[in-house]
Amino acid sequence: MEELFDENKIDKPDEVYDCLIAAHEGLSLDESRQLNSRLILLLTNAVGNSEVVKKIIEKARESLQVR
Repeated sequence: MEELFDENKIDKPDEVYDCLIAAHEGLSLDESRQLNSRLILLLTNAVGNSEVVKKIIEKARESLQVR
């Protein structure tokens, strides 16, 4: 499953990033958090595989610099 993280699979990553940033423009911190939560749930549903989603969550958590 590590191959999930080996390479960038987004065909236009800069456009996706710009879209994500634009979606947050003008939102309060609470609204931004709500948007992130909804995005996570929609993307999780799009992935559709609970094992893959769990691995992605683990990878995201590992990438944080938590004390």
